[in-house]
Amino acid sequence: MVHDSPDDPDDRARKTPRAAASDVPPETLTAPDVDPAAPAGDDEDDARLPDILEESGAVGEEPLATGHEAIERAVRLAPTSPGVYRMLSANADVLYVGKAKNVKKRLSSYARQSAPLPARILRMIAATVTVEIVSTNTETEALLLEANLIKQLRPRFNVQLRDDKSFPYILITGDHWAPQILKHRGAQSRPGRYFGPFASAGAVNRTITALQRAFLIRSCTDSFFESRTRPCLLYQIRRCAGPCTREIDFGGYTTLVREASDFLSGKSHAVKQELAGEMEKAASELEFERAALYRDRLAALSAIQSQQGINPRTVEEADVFAIHQEGGFSCVEVFFFRTGQNWGNRAYFPRAEKSFTPEEVLGSFLAQFYDDKPPPKVILLSHEIEESELLANALAIKAGHKVEVLAPKRGEKKELVAHALTNAREALGRKLADTATQSRLLDAMATTLNLPHAPKRIEVYDNSHIQGTNAVGAMIVAGPDGFVKNQYRKFNIKSEGITPGDDFAMMREVLERRFKRLINPPEDSASKAKDEDFPQWPDLVIIDGGRGQLNAVREIFANLGLSQVSLMSVAKGPDRDAGRETLFMPEREAIKLEPRDPVLYFIQRLRDEAHRFVIGSHRKLRKKDIREAGLQEIPGIGPSRKRALLHHFGTLKEIERASIADLGKVPGVSAESARRIFEYFHPQPG
Repeated sequence: MVHDSPDDPDDRARKTPRAAASDVPPETLTAPDVDPAAPAGDDEDDARLPDILEESGAVGEEPLATGHEAIERAVRLAPTSPGVYRMLSANADVLYVGKAKNVKKRLSSYARQSAPLPARILRMIAATVTVEIVSTNTETEALLLEANLIKQLRPRFNVQLRDDKSFPYILITGDHWAPQILKHRGAQSRPGRYFGPFASAGAVNRTITALQRAFLIRSCTDSFFESRTRPCLLYQIRRCAGPCTREIDFGGYTTLVREASDFLSGKSHAVKQELAGEMEKAASELEFERAALYRDRLAALSAIQSQQGINPRTVEEADVFAIHQEGGFSCVEVFFFRTGQNWGNRAYFPRAEKSFTPEEVLGSFLAQFYDDKPPPKVILLSHEIEESELLANALAIKAGHKVEVLAPKRGEKKELVAHALTNAREALGRKLADTATQSRLLDAMATTLNLPHAPKRIEVYDNSHIQGTNAVGAMIVAGPDGFVKNQYRKFNIKSEGITPGDDFAMMREVLERRFKRLINPPEDSASKAKDEDFPQWPDLVIIDGGRGQLNAVREIFANLGLSQVSLMSVAKGPDRDAGRETLFMPEREAIKLEPRDPVLYFIQRLRDEAHRFVIGSHRKLRKKDIREAGLQEIPGIGPSRKRALLHHFGTLKEIERASIADLGKVPGVSAESARRIFEYFHPQPG
């Protein structure tokens, strides 16, 4: 979708899960209700009912009857108008959020004890002790409010969109005489034209690089642009027209920006024809160098379209959704088509019980998906959903233009859906294979390390610092589905009494801060984990180090009263060789595994991921300090050399990026000074 930035950007505040339902703005999009009379499918049966009740806090000898009584009380007070209802457990946890055109009629369907209901619905009713109702003016408004509450509260009996990261856009700025092209995420508050969404940052980066070659638009920041006295390297390699030093005039640069905007707006054929005409004209005038420039620009545009794979002929703007279910899992594959071009695809794996049909999962997924994203003019689906017309009306209100929700039966649109369905099937196959492999690794780890059971949550800790400065600790998390990156945490070391370089003291601070929060969790529900199905207590904690580090952490755990968490340290092999690590566990002999042992390889991956994450966190912290301090801290770099460096490179960021050879070309900077500057920005962490 292509659009200009709004004059009044939507910065609507997110409500916390504990906010009253009436306080939640109904403008935000949500998931359609699931009919309680839906078929049971292969859902788990009532044998699990006691476990569910114990988890949710339900009490009483006849919990199902208790749930029916709670719903019957709500029915007596329920309105016959549209609204949203929430079913709550004895612990005040939201079990289910639903919407209905007639709330009283919908709740009555739950209250009828003689009606045959799926085991999933029966478990939900049995755990219910309270029902809360919010009336809305229309069913569309109820749909919007319902999806908003599902995303906030994550009820266990609703379909949940778990991976909801924002999508990147391409922005051509509109607040400078020489517009800049860049990748953008988040609120679209900066003036300019936004093109997207793209499925991934990689797709955006590749497109921007090709657009630079094709249209020579600058990508540098405004501050870098204003400080230039001569063209930068991008001008030399023909990826920028050099407006900073007036290598191109205002009119010429404006033409380049217009051509880039036209290309991203879907006028690619016209743009390519125009460039081809200019190339032929230059060649006929024997200006072969200028003709070669147009040739290279045309090649860059062709490269963009060749990387996009399938490009529709008759579909200008659409999102394509296809769902495939297998093994109790669902995969929704999403393709984005804008301006007749394929802007990438992404696979989602929403959490839903096995009894949900593909239509139910897809319908609920769509409402949550567009909660914070602008919908296109056309949405193509692999399955017909029950409330497609209602969803289309809700999205039209949100987007300000007509939205069609279709399940095509023939033609190119049907081919696009079939292509997406193939991708969904393949993505779910890879997911199931990865999950099976991960499960086998966790089982093998439990056997090798003599753990009580296969760990469901593994936490790995590491520290990073340089001579005690910018000290930071980090925790990475892994489970049955691999690395769980939304659970990663970094800890800026705050204790003032720590001796620089004291790894034991830093680890003590990290672990105490982590586990004290688990022992005494904050009351506000907004701080709860995003995925409540994933355990918050680790089964296994891994640290980098030998027996000494292990004993130090054992002492920390003893002081905190932790005994249920298994502990292991990983000592590097001689010369830090991978495959020769030694594993240490409390009250056990050291463990040496064969270099090709899959468990050892898995442990190495965990340790390396922790190291990667902590080093990245440390470098961000250090770069922040460097930018705040400037160049004053580098030995031998005084005001004169600092001015020379900034005059030559423009910004501190470019000085950071420079090689030793490039630094040595600056007047007044010797080879030794260049080395010191480079090492200052690229230290070896300890």
